[in-house]
Amino acid sequence: MSFRKNIQSGFTLVEMAIVLVIFGLILSALLLPLRAQREQAAQAQTINTLDNAKQALLGFAQANGRLPCPATNNGTATFPDDTGNSNPNGSGICIHQSGFLPGVTLGISPTDPQGFAIDAWGNRIRYAVTNANTSAFTTNNGMSDLGITALTPNLRVCASANNCTATVNLISTAVAVIYSIGATGQQAVGGADETENLNAIANIDNIFVAHDITAAPNEFDHIVTWISPYVLYNAMIQAGQLH
Repeated sequence: MSFRKNIQSGFTLVEMAIVLVIFGLILSALLLPLRAQREQAAQAQTINTLDNAKQALLGFAQANGRLPCPATNNGTATFPDDTGNSNPNGSGICIHQSGFLPGVTLGISPTDPQGFAIDAWGNRIRYAVTNANTSAFTTNNGMSDLGITALTPNLRVCASANNCTATVNLISTAVAVIYSIGATGQQAVGGADETENLNAIANIDNIFVAHDITAAPNEFDHIVTWISPYVLYNAMIQAGQLH
């Protein structure tokens, strides 16, 4: 009598597990480049938005003879919050020196439903304006009345929060700083550098940090730009707002 062994076809559980692991590795390898491409696209879009914001601010100064105040999210009955307008929405001393880019006042996009300008990650873009010379930069005819030689804008941008002095900085006379807090939003995962920029919203100081984007553990993904005084003055001179 002969016996025939019953041969089963198909994969064993171990073989299936190995296949799934390999499939997972292949899928991860495909997704990582796509995620990096999306992040690069978001960064490029945000840089473009910040460039447009700078041009909008210069255009506002050419039309009004001053810069707008930041928008705020902690207004009062007189100056309500969450409107996307500069606060106050007129000439004079700003409610806060540092706040948010007033998308409604500047007429720019994209904005969130409340009218605040936003970056590619949906975060509200930050904006600070100098309060030097008794807020001459946000007061009608304030800069013109004083004259260029008397103006002393005082916003400072450094390459490191741990080494930021009057002599070690990217600029110490910026009239405005505009920046995105990046994909990580409110999380100060970049340590002192990101914390310095996040502190500005509380008016702790007039110092900001800007440098290349870096990865963990000291991740820094803020995108920072600014307006130098002579760029502003030149634009206003061309428009007859400054002599």
